[in-house]
Amino acid sequence: MADPIRVFLLDDHEIVRHGLRGLLESESDIVVVGESGRAADAPDQIIDLGPDVAVLDARLPDGSGIEVCREVRSARPEIKVVILTSYDDDEALFTAIMAGASGYVLKQIRGNDLVDAVRRVAEGQSLLDPAVTLQVLERIRTGPVTDPLARLTPTERRILHLIGDGLTNRQIAEEIDLAEKTVKNYVSHLLNKLGLERRTQAAVLATKNRRA
Repeated sequence: MADPIRVFLLDDHEIVRHGLRGLLESESDIVVVGESGRAADAPDQIIDLGPDVAVLDARLPDGSGIEVCREVRSARPEIKVVILTSYDDDEALFTAIMAGASGYVLKQIRGNDLVDAVRRVAEGQSLLDPAVTLQVLERIRTGPVTDPLARLTPTERRILHLIGDGLTNRQIAEEIDLAEKTVKNYVSHLLNKLGLERRTQAAVLATKNRRA
C-alpha cells in the first residue's frame, strides 16, 4: 500500500480546521500531520514537518497564506500548496500563482472536490485554469501595472476613498451597507494589494490620487 498523503492545515478558525481535518482523515489515503491558526507560526512548522500538501487560508488576522506559500516553496519547493479562500479575486490568484501555489480554490468547494484537489496536487497536477496561467505569463511579459489603484476592485476603490475621508470601518460599513467584519477584510486586502502596511498610508494615497 502506498504511503498516505501528508497534509498541513492553516486557518485561523479552529472549527474550520477541525472540519477540514475530519473531512480529509475520513479518507484512507490522507493524514493530517499538523495545523496552525497563525500565519506567523506556519512556515517553520510546515518546513519542519515536510507535508506533501499544505492547505492554506489566503487571509489570516496576522498575515497571508500566500506569503506563507512563498516562504515555504522557497525553502521546500517539493511541498505543494493549495490556497483556500472566500474571495474570487483575480489579483490574489495572480499573487498565489507567483508564490508557487499549485491550486487556488474557493471555500464554497464541495468536500469531495477538495479531497480530489488535495490528491491531484499531491500527484503533481495543477488546479489552475490554463487560461489563467496564460494571463499570468502575459502580465510577466508586459510588466507590472503602473497605476497601483488599477489593482483594486470597484468596492475596494470606494472603501479607499472613504478611508481618505477619515471614516472608520464601522462608518464605512454603514455607508456602503456591509458588515463591519467584511469591511475589515476588504481593508486588509486592499492594503496587501497596494503594498501598504498601515491604514494611514492608504489615507495618504487616497488623498494624493484625488488631487492627481
